[in-house]
Amino acid sequence: QAQLVESGGGLVQAGGSLRLSCAASGRTISSYTMAWFRQAPGKEREFVATISWAGDATYYADSVRGRFTISRDNAKNTMYLQMNSLKPEDTAVYYCGAGQRLRPSPPATDFLSWGQGTQVTVSS
Repeated sequence: QAQLVESGGGLVQAGGSLRLSCAASGRTISSYTMAWFRQAPGKEREFVATISWAGDATYYADSVRGRFTISRDNAKNTMYLQMNSLKPEDTAVYYCGAGQRLRPSPPATDFLSWGQGTQVTVSS
């Protein structure tokens, strides 16, 4: 299984931006569909965005479409989430996952490997 480590989270004011990274080791992410999920306290893990092996197909949750951009650099074995126009409701721990399926609004069970998460806090 891929070993995944998220980074780039932090505290930002509403309307600001953050760029999250997910670095993989053990296996190259070029072999996997990748995705970002998030989980707020007391809530279920929620799909955010997913990207195909080659990066030529992406899907987004309605809540983030137009504000967030998922991308990947397979040469660097890293996936990214550029988050713009952040809102307080975006506050959550953000997780990256690696899987073998690509579909809109995938369940968390599609993804076989997960990172430890990185905290994003958006103040009002």
